Amino acid sequence: MEIEEDIVIVGGGIAGLNTALGLHRLGLRSLVLESSESLRMTGFALTLWTNAWRALDAVGIGNSLREHYPQIPWVQVGSSVSGATSEIESPEKNGRGNEGRCVRRKELLETLERELPHGTLRYSSKVVSIEDTGYHKLLHLADGSTLKTKVLIGCDGVNSLVAKWLGLPKPVYCGRSAIRGFAEYPDGHGFHPSIHVYFESGVRYGYVPCGANCFYWFCSYNSSLQYDEGMQENPAKMKQFVLSKISQLPKQAVEVVEMTELDSISCSPLKLRLPWNLLLGNISKGNVCVAGDALHPMTPDIGQGGCSALEDGVVLARCLAEALLKKPKNEIQNEEEYARIQKGLEKFAKERRWRSFSLISAAYVVGFIQQRDGKVIRFLREKFLSRFTVSTVWKMADFHCGELNISGSK
Repeated sequence: MEIEEDIVIVGGGIAGLNTALGLHRLGLRSLVLESSESLRMTGFALTLWTNAWRALDAVGIGNSLREHYPQIPWVQVGSSVSGATSEIESPEKNGRGNEGRCVRRKELLETLERELPHGTLRYSSKVVSIEDTGYHKLLHLADGSTLKTKVLIGCDGVNSLVAKWLGLPKPVYCGRSAIRGFAEYPDGHGFHPSIHVYFESGVRYGYVPCGANCFYWFCSYNSSLQYDEGMQENPAKMKQFVLSKISQLPKQAVEVVEMTELDSISCSPLKLRLPWNLLLGNISKGNVCVAGDALHPMTPDIGQGGCSALEDGVVLARCLAEALLKKPKNEIQNEEEYARIQKGLEKFAKERRWRSFSLISAAYVVGFIQQRDGKVIRFLREKFLSRFTVSTVWKMADFHCGELNISGSK
């Protein structure tokens, strides 16, 4: 059976849901296909910076999330070897500091889903192939059904089928992996909101309060340090590995990991799309484009993976609405509408190409500085570069993707 939808979004993660919500706010219906049986919760939590909150405000859910998560006013950076630490306060701009809050991924996704019309998100819907039929794309699903769509948006993650269809090269492994965990304190943790980051000898460890009762933590490490091939499949071994690397840190830093249940620990290799692939490759082609991790997978060193996905959703919804809300003449409907869609997606690609290039590059450089080993880089990191890396995080976050206002819709 073939079903027809004007706009199909493959992937129900942050980028997919925020794009769908942006389109909904502008009066356009879309269908989101999610391959899993429920919302994907990989990662437990994430820090949302200024640019992300601007995007969330654009789709109308920023304030509802702010209520539950305190602002992070400073970052404490330290060395796990020398013990040297420094506190770096968020810089002021126009009388306001940068906005950063650690948010549970589950609550972010549920808030996005709750604002969407019933039936927008379809679970257990895995796309296995894409067929080009000219003005439309046919999506063949694992259950045997077929969808026909005027617009195809790939928000299907690092291993994106849509990105592959566009001809974008696969993301590459950066030589590091990350263990992430989420610790719950039923009676409250009582600590002030701040990000604590320590790095040395190929390891970067950090933790941040996520509300009054939880801590989110991460530990990225060079692949050469992994002593057990089976560790990435065994949460107990992951936990022991992290504890062995942070044993010299303050008690609070160690306690956060010790408090974490094994089912709240995960590990994954870190991948990125080579920046020049974005400059030379197709972000969009005809009536197809990619967004989120399908577009710009990056290392987590500046905390912009989820933030930039939220940006994508606002920009893409705005560009598509400008294309679709101006009705073509009936006698040339297919041709003119397709041309407008193509132009809208090309506009999205133009807006996001250099932004994505900059984010991927900045994340890689910051990660290189923070996890490079050696006496010289250690000295420079402690004396000069720690402030540089934190300021880079804030600089990349000081970006506005714009509002959902469009022209030419009447």
